[in-house]
Amino acid sequence: MGNRRRVAERRKTKPAVVGGMIAVVVGGAGFGVYALYGGGAAAFDGTRSTSASDDHKKDIPSGPLSAKEVTTTARTFLTAWQQGKVPRAAAATSDAEAATTLLTGYTKDAHLKDVTLTPGAPTGDKVPFAVKATVSYKGTEKPLTYDSALTVVRDKTDGKPQVEWHSSVVHPDLQDGDTLVTGESGTPPVKALDRDGGEITTAKYPSLGTVLDGLREKYGKTAGGKAGIELRVIRGKSAKKSEASDKTLLELSKGTPGTVKTTLSPTLQAAAEQQVAKRAKSSVVLMRPSTGEILAAANASHGFNIAFQGSLAPGSTMKVISSTLLIDKGLASADKKHPCPKYSTYGGWKFQNDDKFEIKGGTFKASFARSCNTAFISQAPDLDNDDLTKQAEEVFGLSMNNWAIGVPSFDGSVPVQSAAQMAASLIGQGGVRMNPLNMASVSATIESGTFKQPYLVSPTVDNRKLATASRKMSSGTLSQMRELMSYTAAYGTAAEAMSGVTGNVGAKTGSAEVDGQKKPNGWFTAYRGDLAAAGVVQQGGHGGNTAGPIVASLLKMGG
Repeated sequence: MGNRRRVAERRKTKPAVVGGMIAVVVGGAGFGVYALYGGGAAAFDGTRSTSASDDHKKDIPSGPLSAKEVTTTARTFLTAWQQGKVPRAAAATSDAEAATTLLTGYTKDAHLKDVTLTPGAPTGDKVPFAVKATVSYKGTEKPLTYDSALTVVRDKTDGKPQVEWHSSVVHPDLQDGDTLVTGESGTPPVKALDRDGGEITTAKYPSLGTVLDGLREKYGKTAGGKAGIELRVIRGKSAKKSEASDKTLLELSKGTPGTVKTTLSPTLQAAAEQQVAKRAKSSVVLMRPSTGEILAAANASHGFNIAFQGSLAPGSTMKVISSTLLIDKGLASADKKHPCPKYSTYGGWKFQNDDKFEIKGGTFKASFARSCNTAFISQAPDLDNDDLTKQAEEVFGLSMNNWAIGVPSFDGSVPVQSAAQMAASLIGQGGVRMNPLNMASVSATIESGTFKQPYLVSPTVDNRKLATASRKMSSGTLSQMRELMSYTAAYGTAAEAMSGVTGNVGAKTGSAEVDGQKKPNGWFTAYRGDLAAAGVVQQGGHGGNTAGPIVASLLKMGG
């Protein structure tokens, strides 16, 4: 009887409200319990009541969600999750099946207990919340804290508010289909070294988190290390398609790392990190044309490796490849006259130059240096649909999905297209997609005369086969390309950025229009002696002003 009285007394306890927020009271079964303010028991049972009026579409709620609907729905979900009542939590979401699987695994597979969820102030339909939990595995425990967020939406069928389900609600590093697992890691850790033997860490080089994950995934089992106990994100099918690597979130006991040596230069990597930190949404890659060694790679944003895995229209930097095609086919020559009208129409599309400029009586070199779009579009009638694709594959080693650099990378894409899209591809629009690694390799191929697949880990480490190109540019085409890029660096759109970069140099700028963006993505690719680099600044504007200074600063550091 006394026990029942105490239980009843606990239930009568009023919720603590601090600064308008619901306070979290820890207790019961290892889970924190919400002191609910308003809403009563119905606020967290995850069920929906029905009435006769539900049969009439006119009674289905619609329009923006009220603040109360957002707060109550979030509280319903978070309270049930915190209490370990998975069916109730899942019922409050837009995908009960997926939510059930992941929330069940949160306790069973990730071994998380004592979960406390603290909501923050909603912003519209979005509710941020803080997570505190304990990872407990075979007698070893460690605290885990992180921030996440959920979004409340209306159910399309009945109009009731619900949590829009994505795996990222459970943890922001999760993509849909991923899982959380704690246990002995299947992959031992690795100690990654730069070319001078120094250890690579994210504390030194913030951009390299995804690179370190990729190195571990590829070399962990062969580098001689021993696995530790970790809480990890195990990637599902959709994440693997984007070549995302598994990720360690918390280390309960250290494994013994194996050692993997990379080609990265500590001085150049540090400089690259400093440069991208100055420009939002910037990425850069620096490599050695004579060998293919990657010397530096950095991104202003650290969640996704744009430098290696980005898939963006390269804009006019693509004209390096297109020019080799036109010269090979006798459709252009550096010092011969070449048309550069204000407009050029092909496949029903009307193309124009930046600011609608034209060059009367100019040479192809003048058109290349000033980045004349119509000089390339005008040649489309004399090209076959697959000419540019073949040139990219056979001369530059691109678009064949066979690079093996040591970590996940995207090898560029130059699909066969027709009509206006084929013409647009010549100027780096249409379906063409590249990243800074690809475009650094393009400049490296011009500088050295031969495609050498870029790599971050020497192929001698694991005897892997590097990609090759099936043919070289002719000596005539190569010499003309070097002339075009050198002239552009000295007198063309790249001249301002390349000022002060001495020696054997060449460059090309690019601006890629993207639907929905006010400013284009700015691109820049260049070489100086035995260094080649490329960069992109998304939504930055013209490449010469944005990516150009980043690339030029790295080239100045040595040849």
